[in-house]
Amino acid sequence: MMVGGIKVVGIYVWVSEAAFKNSIMVLCQTVKGVAEAASFLEDDLDERLLIHICYSPRRWTCRNCLLSSNITSSSLRPCDFKMGRVLTSLQTFKCLYNFDLRLPTYQEKTSKSHTLSDVLHNGISIYAKELQGAKAMIDGNLVVNDETCTTDGLHEVEMLLPFMKDMYIEACSQKDVIGIVNFTGSVCSFSFLNSKEPISQAVADIKDDIIRSLQSRLDIICDEADEDLGPTDDGIREASNDLSSGKPVSQLVLHSLRKNCNLSLPRRVFVPWLAGTFICDYIQSSETLEVLKDHCVELMSMEPPNDTSTILEPEEEALTVTTRSLWDVVVPCTSATNSSQEKSREITSTESSQKTIKSSNVNFIAAVFFLLSVLVGYMLIRKS
Repeated sequence: MMVGGIKVVGIYVWVSEAAFKNSIMVLCQTVKGVAEAASFLEDDLDERLLIHICYSPRRWTCRNCLLSSNITSSSLRPCDFKMGRVLTSLQTFKCLYNFDLRLPTYQEKTSKSHTLSDVLHNGISIYAKELQGAKAMIDGNLVVNDETCTTDGLHEVEMLLPFMKDMYIEACSQKDVIGIVNFTGSVCSFSFLNSKEPISQAVADIKDDIIRSLQSRLDIICDEADEDLGPTDDGIREASNDLSSGKPVSQLVLHSLRKNCNLSLPRRVFVPWLAGTFICDYIQSSETLEVLKDHCVELMSMEPPNDTSTILEPEEEALTVTTRSLWDVVVPCTSATNSSQEKSREITSTESSQKTIKSSNVNFIAAVFFLLSVLVGYMLIRKS
């Protein structure tokens, strides 16, 4: 539920001093488990924090844990922790990012990604590397250095990807490719930046947030697929006889599909949090904003907003996934060619028929004129 610039950097524990000392190993394992579950795309941060709130005696301390080190009794080391009013001074950045991914699917013997979810997971991981190389514009200005943001208000961010080869066209020329997965839509991302951080950090946070949002939506679909025997989401439409086996769409084996298949992913919404910041959540096409109330209480221990108009819904349409066989990709071109040929034949035949009609009309007029001239000559001869 965290957006760009807001990360889970550790855990806190409410326990006595004696119980804390006897639980160092367990706490270290917990910190590392949380770090794996809420990992960062960038690997430059190797430590996580643990805040110990002690009730006997009453005090609190902060310790850090290195993720790359082995777990020992001395893994949690004391560190300095300063508190301050940060939320009120955060800069807000927003990006509405449009994407259109065309991911080729291969034969069973040439690829390890067989199901739709496997292809999407692999495609998102590859796209994350491409997105890291994108340039950014903030409020219409290209970001070229590590300057800090000095203006208040909402800052609009645009991503500029380098011109890449179209995998959709490349796939049509590869003999091992059997189809295309088209993953398209718009992702809204927010990032909050400390006033002392460079604007390049906001760009990096938005890139990270976009990829995380795509992964989170796919995880939601896969988790629901594990719970249900068959697809029950309104956004999932059965378009193949293979779906009659009861498999969810995300778990279908693509090389065995004979027809197109469509899947809608959840939309992202933003709920007001603290000091003008937001947290995010996801709703299915069949759900309403009412489901956010339970999510806020369960996951964030916060009171849901009474006024639903304060909840932002910048994504008007859900992200869509469409699978197409290579035959469906090639046939439209052939059909277009055939239709154009048929049209040309119709035009040719029409023109030839028109010419025939014109020529017959000319012959008829000539015959009538000849008969009239003969009749006039005959009448003149009789008078003479």
